[in-house]
Amino acid sequence: MIPPTPRWTRFVAAVGASALLLPSTACMISVDAGDFTVREEKQFSVTGTPELTLITFDGSMEIRSWDRPTVLVEIEKRANDKATADSMEVRAEQSGNVIRLEVKKPATTASSRFGMTARSARIVATVPKTCNLVARTGDGAISVERLDGKIDLDTGDGSVRAYSVAGWLRAHTGDGSMKLEHVDGTVDLDSGDGSASVSGKLAGLKLHTGDGTVVVRAEDGSAMTEDWEIRTGDGGVRLELPDAFDASLDASTGDGRVRLEGLEPAPAPSDGESARRSLRQQLGSGGKQLRVRSGSGSITIRRL
Repeated sequence: MIPPTPRWTRFVAAVGASALLLPSTACMISVDAGDFTVREEKQFSVTGTPELTLITFDGSMEIRSWDRPTVLVEIEKRANDKATADSMEVRAEQSGNVIRLEVKKPATTASSRFGMTARSARIVATVPKTCNLVARTGDGAISVERLDGKIDLDTGDGSVRAYSVAGWLRAHTGDGSMKLEHVDGTVDLDSGDGSASVSGKLAGLKLHTGDGTVVVRAEDGSAMTEDWEIRTGDGGVRLELPDAFDASLDASTGDGRVRLEGLEPAPAPSDGESARRSLRQQLGSGGKQLRVRSGSGSITIRRL
């Protein structure tokens, strides 16, 4: 639960039903230090794997799992005044296990006493461990913990974090770092500007960043089921691979070196700067293409 803000709090609860929407709903209003906060809570009962879509125009998002057949969504709307907070409409609907919740951007802009408008709608969702998720925010960080399924994350500006996720995960940020830990499955990541770090048991990997360092740790049990691609416009790349990993390596950098450490067979020695900037090498028994690119930065591929 999002903790209440002190000083003045009023709580109202209501339960409603329609053909498509059967959530329980609660609302909490707080005023503190000139900020106006409205907290809403919606619950949806499910009988199978939820197909959940969460959208907010501006605000961070947190999604984590529990062992109940219920989707709980908490929305924290912040603004300079009540009128602006009230104008952030929360639209929610449910049809079977398909749930969609969106916080709409206010149509008009209210100004604070300093000529600035502060408005955002943070979302915290608690869902069954197996859940197919789409999460979108115009501006804000996204974090996901302990979730299995098809996961699709998108933020216009903000970091992306995922911990202990399995299945298929796609994430995009226009500007921000990405960090994924204890992943089991296929990953597709894209950042306009920011570092990226991935670790886990990987089957598929596509990772692009316009500017930032990249670290990939493919842990024991990782095996390529498709071609992998790792690319950064500006930054170093470190790729760590397990024993008995099969791939056809194709690595190159515009400015830097490509190095293999602890991987056999060792590449044949070569002369010239251009030769040291690129490397094609069979790893293990070869197989799917492992493409690594950096516009400017060294690339290191090493054994775990």
